[in-house]
Amino acid sequence: MPRAFIPGTPALGGSRWNTFPVAGTTLTAREFFTATEPLLQGIIDDNALTSADSEVLEGQIRAALALGTRETSLPLSLGPDSAPAARELGAQAETIGQELASWSTEALERLLTDPVPLPAGPLVVRSHCYGHLLTPPAADLLRGRRGGPVTMQLYNEWLHQMVLLRDALLPFTNWQDVPLLITPTGLRHTEPARDAFLTELLVRQIRHTSIVAFARNVVTGISGPAGYGFEAGGGTALPAVLDQSPLTAPRHLLTWRSDPAVGEAATYVPEVQDYYAAPRTLVEDLPPATTTSGPLTARTVTGPVADGTRTARIEVTHDGTTAHVDLGQALRGHRFAHREDPAAGEASGTADVWSALRAPGLVWTQSGDVTLDATGQDDLVVLALLGRLYPENVTLLPAGRSAARTTADGTGPSRLVTLVDPPQAR
Repeated sequence: MPRAFIPGTPALGGSRWNTFPVAGTTLTAREFFTATEPLLQGIIDDNALTSADSEVLEGQIRAALALGTRETSLPLSLGPDSAPAARELGAQAETIGQELASWSTEALERLLTDPVPLPAGPLVVRSHCYGHLLTPPAADLLRGRRGGPVTMQLYNEWLHQMVLLRDALLPFTNWQDVPLLITPTGLRHTEPARDAFLTELLVRQIRHTSIVAFARNVVTGISGPAGYGFEAGGGTALPAVLDQSPLTAPRHLLTWRSDPAVGEAATYVPEVQDYYAAPRTLVEDLPPATTTSGPLTARTVTGPVADGTRTARIEVTHDGTTAHVDLGQALRGHRFAHREDPAAGEASGTADVWSALRAPGLVWTQSGDVTLDATGQDDLVVLALLGRLYPENVTLLPAGRSAARTTADGTGPSRLVTLVDPPQAR
């Protein structure tokens, strides 16, 4: 991303602090951060900042992007009883915020001695306040001493763009690779979607579909049907578990997977929206295994796009026979599966994995805990199995361990305990 403005590009000033095309462009987090450096340069020039002053601004950005500070831009309280989605998003906020703050420190130090070339005359922009709190030293520097309206509005715009950038990246595990839609207002076009996303995160247990909807908005700029993932020009955003161990993968975060073959935007939706209405099969009624299942093979297969949506399945094959499991239900099963600390206790029965995968509807039990041994199987096979089990009181456990019943196990009287290899054994 070039750091100098090119002659003939739109004039800066007013609400324009960049040369992004009106139709929008796509940038990674690092590229967008670099594109905001003219705002920092304008602050340095107008305020005659020194290296000592940069320490004040470093403290300000770290306080704004951290959790639990007076100046935090994300008042998210986390504790041992926080919902999994909130914990995952909170950890993302801390990681991304710390990295953006480090980029800011490096940029300020560099711009003091190697300034970004700006058009003739000072950079003056109008930045509508979003209410971010300043640390006392930053308020003194930007509003008092050598500061004033020009410096304050330049910093306000830069700070708000950094907050918007941090929040836009929260849904993605590989956030540095995500192509963000950027317009002449930077990331301000994400504000309505961000407000809805953060409101749900802060006042209730946020739904997975809401995380996906926000992620889609920051990549494409448009909304779409509710779903568990999406694809847009150049790639797909689907839950991280598709290339991680089900034991350790995040439940709610997405991974952006670049794919030049992807053209039109589409939302991935489950085949059955309400799994409560899906037919069920009691695990006790499954046919007994006549031979050991052995290793199974699996792959994902996507359906065609229809009305902006598409479905996908996991195909599991064994001895020339194939079982099909809806990918949406498999991912739903992974989100709902319990992964509590191992303790004493044994399941009272066992069931065959291949028989469960071929069962009609969703498999469940009413006759005590039942173990399905998926050790030795590929992660995608395990995910398919989670999509075949009725997602109530399903426990995912490393092989060699057993799980004691807890009140967190849900309302049902029995559990389906799925044993899998530990991640390091895969």
